[in-house]
Amino acid sequence: MAVCKLCHTNVKYSGNTTNLRSHLQRHHPDKVMLTQELKKLRPRHDPKQTVLDSDGGCSHKFPSTSPRSQKITESIAYFICQDLRPYSVVENIGFRRMVNAMEPRYPVLSRQHLTKVCVPRLYAQTKAHVKASLGKAERVALTCDGWTSRTTEAYVTITAYFINEEWELVTYVLQTRDMPESHTGHNLAEHLRKALAEWEITEKDPVIVTDNASNMTIAAEEAAFTLHVKCYAHTLNLAAQRALKITAVARLLGRVRRIVNFFRRSTTANHMLKKKPRLLQLPEHKLMTDVVTRWNSAHDMLERFLEQQPAICAALLSSEVRKTEKDLCTLTESDVTTAEEVVSALKPMKEATQYMSKEKTPTLSVIAPLQDTLINGLKPIEGESAVIKEMKAAMSGDLQKRYIDLRATLHACSAVLKLSLWSVVEEGTGKCNGSADDEGMASEEETVDDGVRFKEGESSQGQHPPPRNPKPSCPLAALLGGERYGGGAQPKTNTQENQAKEQMTRYKEADLLEVKEDPLVWWKEHQYEYPLLSHLAKRYLCIPGTSVSSERVFSTAGDIITAQRSALLPDHVDQIIFLNKNLKRM
Repeated sequence: MAVCKLCHTNVKYSGNTTNLRSHLQRHHPDKVMLTQELKKLRPRHDPKQTVLDSDGGCSHKFPSTSPRSQKITESIAYFICQDLRPYSVVENIGFRRMVNAMEPRYPVLSRQHLTKVCVPRLYAQTKAHVKASLGKAERVALTCDGWTSRTTEAYVTITAYFINEEWELVTYVLQTRDMPESHTGHNLAEHLRKALAEWEITEKDPVIVTDNASNMTIAAEEAAFTLHVKCYAHTLNLAAQRALKITAVARLLGRVRRIVNFFRRSTTANHMLKKKPRLLQLPEHKLMTDVVTRWNSAHDMLERFLEQQPAICAALLSSEVRKTEKDLCTLTESDVTTAEEVVSALKPMKEATQYMSKEKTPTLSVIAPLQDTLINGLKPIEGESAVIKEMKAAMSGDLQKRYIDLRATLHACSAVLKLSLWSVVEEGTGKCNGSADDEGMASEEETVDDGVRFKEGESSQGQHPPPRNPKPSCPLAALLGGERYGGGAQPKTNTQENQAKEQMTRYKEADLLEVKEDPLVWWKEHQYEYPLLSHLAKRYLCIPGTSVSSERVFSTAGDIITAQRSALLPDHVDQIIFLNKNLKRM
């Protein structure tokens, strides 16, 4: 039965409106007539006009193939990958409400459509762009590293480096693929060969940079890379770890660690410690603890402890703290002195690690001068304590046995960077010693001669435009003496071998740049004055000195493979990391 809203009479209802319409016509004809008149006055429905539902939704949605709908869908996929949001966010009530408020006509996509269509499509588009960029590179350098997720799945990340036409160092994370099989040198080599083929860089004379593990060395040899460089940051870590394992240093770190952990564990002690720095006019910094896998965290822990030592002593002497921990004492005066010396001894190693971890600066070319600088700085000094001498001997001994087989190559790389050859640890302390520089230039001359013979028969103007007059407004024109290359002077010789020697002579006579100046900027400004050398510069300056870029993916992956998303498929992990790292470069 249905109830009439006008007279409240029960009307029989059997699934259609015939009885209801008859009731209105018999008992309420005036209402029926009024309704018909209103329909005549109502304008015809415009298909382009949007009709809203009572809940604020839209009864007329965009087709999923419309340009507007596709644009929004692409933006959502970009948001998911760039901000590392879970796929399920598109099904959250708050997200749907936000999208509906901005565009009621948009049909919000499902999680399945996002994972099976949208993200793979964005991945394919970005991958095509990356492959096109790699195809233009003269040489590609790779870094490779392995890691394990919280779900105990093993992954291998490969990152590519090259210098583009604008002399910018470009970095792309190529892939993060699962590797369930054992990470032997043979299996890793096969993994690398497949990556080279997939990204079409086999013919780019690829170089690889890895950690010091033996399986990586075997993999690089079997995959037939022309050059294998071991990560210098990892090398510094191994040297520093030797120093930290010295008995006196390990005991000191244990004492400091115990005090730091006490303040991190006790809310009362932590509250007291927070109040002391302001009273003592100290920086309001929290104490830091060390991590086994990061040697520089031990340096940071000691440095922060020394900075906050007056506040720590004051907090430990307070009655509130003494009630809970009577036996805990701060460092003795002798311990403090040793801690200060340890921090001072480790500081150059930390600064070198920080410099080598940069992504936008050529770093392989500074390994040779940096290695010499560190080893010279680790020589014992009269008056130093026995602990510091032992630390320096341990670090120096470890560094000296590294890169022996790559010494000539590293000096050749440094020669390309001659205009910016500096002591990295202390800015402005002087230039590198002449012997290393001369050896590098000799290696570079041999490389140039080999390159000339390889290009026998080609015109010197084939790949690079001929030398042209530097622009008057060039900021670095005075560096080489503008008059030397101005006036459209013709080359003195015609053969490429003579041109190479002439370019090398002028290059060796050029002034050194300041530490803060970028060598890539210099080469961009002077590439036409040194066409043969600039070709070699691109081949060397693209090689990183560390595999830090691949290691940094671990933290990104940790944000992706959380407890809520531990079931994420390996293919999805690869796609999200690839897009997260590379979308910003498109």
